[in-house]
Amino acid sequence: MDRKTKKLLWKPGTMLYPVPAVLVSCGKFNATQNLITVAWTGVCCTDPPLCTIALRRQRHSFDLIRAGGEFVINLTTAAMARAVDWCGVKSGRDFDKFREMKLTPLAAKLVQAPLVAESPVNLECRVREVRELGSHHLFIAEILAVHADPSYFDAKTGYFNLAAARPLCYCHGHYYEMGRYIGKFGFSVEKKRSSKRR
Repeated sequence: MDRKTKKLLWKPGTMLYPVPAVLVSCGKFNATQNLITVAWTGVCCTDPPLCTIALRRQRHSFDLIRAGGEFVINLTTAAMARAVDWCGVKSGRDFDKFREMKLTPLAAKLVQAPLVAESPVNLECRVREVRELGSHHLFIAEILAVHADPSYFDAKTGYFNLAAARPLCYCHGHYYEMGRYIGKFGFSVEKKRSSKRR
């Protein structure tokens, strides 16, 4: 098969991979708090800063988020992979997921849902809109605050090295950690820019 001209034709499906595997915390800190694993999440606007998560109506967290109108997106790491998977297959109706996975809830600044202390980055979010799409509802939310683990900051440059946390991603039913560095945004034209300045 000539890879340049031949492709396998599949039916329409959710083959947009890889995606981040995040833990979304919801409910109220030290009360109704819960965690749900979400792979269908992303940013959709910079001003105001907006993000989305997609949830099935049947999930326990769905009603918590719908009622509270808030949640926290907690980025995850390779070290958290077991907890991420477990929180995706077990229900908060039956388990205290923080306790079972030995994760630490922290009080957020602007929302009632907790942060996950073990996460390198936490995004406090307030729901702006919910769209019923079919199998999933899309929650569009404003990012109100971002918390970052200071251990990933370079003291000399001030650069936040998230890659050092070994971020976890999800690819067609499997978990992976982020791979090798290739280049920064704009690297493909960087030399052209520098040559024009001379």
